[in-house]
Amino acid sequence: MKKVKKVPMRTCVVTKEVLPKRALIRVAATKDGVVSVDLNGKAPGRGAYITLSEAVILKAKENKALDRKLEVTVPDHIYDELLDLLHD
Repeated sequence: MKKVKKVPMRTCVVTKEVLPKRALIRVAATKDGVVSVDLNGKAPGRGAYITLSEAVILKAKENKALDRKLEVTVPDHIYDELLDLLHD
């Protein structure tokens, strides 16, 4: 019998949708307050997952969902980086 591999699920901080981890992008914040877009999902620190869609990213910036989840102030360049990932 073949073992079924479990798909890790994560919740988007904006839409609250539970999706496969690969469908979301992780934003990580270290204890020092350094925020980065974590493409590998392995960066140290507190992580928050967000759906890669322009509307969702802009809404996160507007309502500060990432700031609350990560407990730091997320700089504007992080949102720009997420939007740039959309256009790649």
